[in-house]
Amino acid sequence: MLRIGVLVSGGGTNLQAILDKIDSGELDKCSVVTVISSKPDVYALKRAEKHNIPSQVISRKNFSSLDDFDAALIDALEKYDVELVVLAGFLSLLGERFNNHYKNRIINVHPSLIPSFCGKGYYGLIPHKKAIEYGVKVTGATVHFVELEADAGPIILQKAVNINDDDTPESLQKRVMEEVEWKILPEAIKLYSEGRLKIEGRRVKIL
Repeated sequence: MLRIGVLVSGGGTNLQAILDKIDSGELDKCSVVTVISSKPDVYALKRAEKHNIPSQVISRKNFSSLDDFDAALIDALEKYDVELVVLAGFLSLLGERFNNHYKNRIINVHPSLIPSFCGKGYYGLIPHKKAIEYGVKVTGATVHFVELEADAGPIILQKAVNINDDDTPESLQKRVMEEVEWKILPEAIKLYSEGRLKIEGRRVKIL
């Protein structure tokens, strides 16, 4: 059974997508053993509580350095023997210590087709706003392995969504989440749990 730790900062819709797939049996080799939030009083913590999953808040502002923040996160995850870390709308930066400790064992979902509209500062509604402003016809979401540089790790899965003429950042965000993020994040976790992902340089081969 793959032991997963999910890091969140908000409502936890991607966390819910994972839990739903576990409940349905589609992620039969997976278990979410802990949820960590960078913010208190977010709904993602309620979702964890409803599933009897231990959770806690670890906020970057409570630590004098990024290294200390990393260490606190590592300690919290190690208590539950976490094997895969899933960033599901986690808005705090992770440092070198954390990335080295969980190298090739951290995945993230990003709301664009990387390398477009990604990197430092591209979170929440911003990728959708920029996609509309730029006039692109297609956007989507990407699941990738995490490296120290934001949104720069090897890509696991991508799926596209057409941008409509009347889209707002809010309507586009909703459609990308529902049609793409909630599907490809659990799918990537399933592939990982089955040992079907092999990193070859910058590419991820699906076995």
